[in-house]
Amino acid sequence: METPYPKPISPTQTRIGWIGIGVMGAAMASHLLSAGYSLTIYARTPSKASSLLSQGANLANSPQELARQCDVVFTMVGNPQDVEQIVLQSSGILSTLNPGAVVVDHTSSSPSLARQIYASARKKGCWSVDAPVSGGDIGAREGKLAIFAGGESSVVEWLKPLFDLMGRVTYMGEAGCGQSCKIGNQIMVGANLMGLSEGFVFAEKAGLDLRKYMEAIRGGGAGSMAMELYGGRMIGRDFKPGGFVEYMVKDLGLGVDVVKEDEDGKVVVLPRAALCKQLFSAMVANGDGKLGTQGLITVVERINGK
Repeated sequence: METPYPKPISPTQTRIGWIGIGVMGAAMASHLLSAGYSLTIYARTPSKASSLLSQGANLANSPQELARQCDVVFTMVGNPQDVEQIVLQSSGILSTLNPGAVVVDHTSSSPSLARQIYASARKKGCWSVDAPVSGGDIGAREGKLAIFAGGESSVVEWLKPLFDLMGRVTYMGEAGCGQSCKIGNQIMVGANLMGLSEGFVFAEKAGLDLRKYMEAIRGGGAGSMAMELYGGRMIGRDFKPGGFVEYMVKDLGLGVDVVKEDEDGKVVVLPRAALCKQLFSAMVANGDGKLGTQGLITVVERINGK
């Protein structure tokens, strides 16, 4: 019972592995289980896997053990360093992945690392796809994530039955292009969150009812997906994470600090993204790195003496 690429994916035959069962990863993995796929998971803290295990998932003792028995391995971890360790190091996924198997990295990570993983996978007769996502915890739970895929187009198309369970996939180009798309996405999300935060702080200072204010403007030019996802949470002081502030600092850094990847020719001056990164970094410095990104409003409030 195995279906390495290019054998058609099937719930009764394709063996899937998943590493990274946090806020987003657990919800995404659960859709695969609900569709009848055989799922093996690895968790550094096995107790966090109880919900998925109750749905029928199996637990592996290591990334190597997981990779050895899977046709497709998804990763959804925190940082590029985590991805490199789990995929590329001697005890990582690629060390035991079978020829024809595919690694799909949903982590928001570095385009250059995605290219490195792709090259390493091909040397072993395997494939990799960088496929970061956008849509937060709500999108993950509802299976409505935007998925940005980079790699071989035919492999992305082969994976589509799995991607369709989690959201809508768009093929962006060669390896690394999915990650570049996600960085651009986060630059725009950061700008939207900044606008929401400043607009709400201004409206409150002006004596407006914030819920009426949002209802009045959401159908006009100020309306946005960011407002739909986060506006009500900001007003209700609900800062539970769909995506952590500390990860937004990382994502924006991949855009404004791209010179660190020795890609001098691709450096772009991004004033708003740089400012957003500073403000989110201030949240981390204040001990709020584990809040949701909608917590940006608290920084604007502090600046205004609230």
